[in-house]
Amino acid sequence: MRKVILMTLVLFITQSTFTQVTHEIFESFKLQERRNVSYYFPEDYTPEKKYPLVVVLDAEYLFDQVVANAKFYSRFEGMPQVIIVGIDQSKNDLRWDDCAFEEASGLPADKGKSFYEFIGMEIVPYLDLTYSTAPFRMFIGYDITANFGNYYLFKDRSFFNAFISIAPHLAPEMEIRVPERLMAMEQQIFYHLIAGGGKPATGNEIKLLDQNLRKVDKPTIHYSFDAYPESNEVSVVTYGLGKAWEKMFEVFKPISPKQYREEILTSDEPAFKYLEDKYNTIEELFGFRKSVSLNDIMAVYAATRKKDDFESLKPLSDLCKKEYPETMLGFFFEGEYYEQMGEAKKALRTFEKAFGMQEIDFLTKELALEKIDAIKADFGY
Repeated sequence: MRKVILMTLVLFITQSTFTQVTHEIFESFKLQERRNVSYYFPEDYTPEKKYPLVVVLDAEYLFDQVVANAKFYSRFEGMPQVIIVGIDQSKNDLRWDDCAFEEASGLPADKGKSFYEFIGMEIVPYLDLTYSTAPFRMFIGYDITANFGNYYLFKDRSFFNAFISIAPHLAPEMEIRVPERLMAMEQQIFYHLIAGGGKPATGNEIKLLDQNLRKVDKPTIHYSFDAYPESNEVSVVTYGLGKAWEKMFEVFKPISPKQYREEILTSDEPAFKYLEDKYNTIEELFGFRKSVSLNDIMAVYAATRKKDDFESLKPLSDLCKKEYPETMLGFFFEGEYYEQMGEAKKALRTFEKAFGMQEIDFLTKELALEKIDAIKADFGY
């Protein structure tokens, strides 16, 4: 039922995307030809914000679905808004010329080299110069165009941070080369592989690629895989994109109950460090500082109590004073910190400050007053 509702919303959003989509004919010096290109910009785009960039090949086939997913997840699921560029490739089977590879070496053929530079030296720089893009870039392709994205891993530093590879038609040795390149990289890379689409001829290569990628044990490499064996070349995109999108932006989403149980509570590190690392990673990846959500603050607060990690209350209170300065959060957590440290007078004064602030979530003036009265009763103030 949830999938039906989600797809209905995505299709509804698709119908309302066209006011934010523009099309142009791009004069390419690298290709020495004119190419049809589509752009999507959030309807409330502002140069004051930074937007990750998504490059979509096979745009006639993939662009609208990528835009629909971007709008849905940014509106409902807590991911950043993005700028999307789609490159048309179906006319005259351009996709096979753009992304062709040499059978002997597995590397791009002659036009493929120019197409590689067209994306990296013309399309992306144009958007970087013209719009407020973040350093985070994603590549999306299907079949032969999905394979083409792998070539951006062959540099010392990948031009893209994230890849959605849908039923790729893999070049020779790619199932070995991709894992080797990911192992050699020091930057954060997200790689989502999707199998299916009625491509039995490439099934073994994709299966081997998946097996080898699972062996890449590195904290900076975030690999995920989904298979849709009953899908065809149309439905594999519909099924795969939404789930892949969700996994790509997992770090941007609020802390889930599963993460709370399996990652925060089981960690030997202070609970606040999880929150600190999460938001530092977001800033590093996306190029801007995301405001800390109340959900995440409350999750870490609950963990401090569950783990008796009262030392984390002090940095958490300092954070809350910056993020929610008009509310009780910062002073209430600071009061609890002093209370647990046995500093009753400081705790009393701090809870009195909290009492004068705005209520938020479960923190009420009545709760602050209970804390104040309890300390006075215990210590005879």
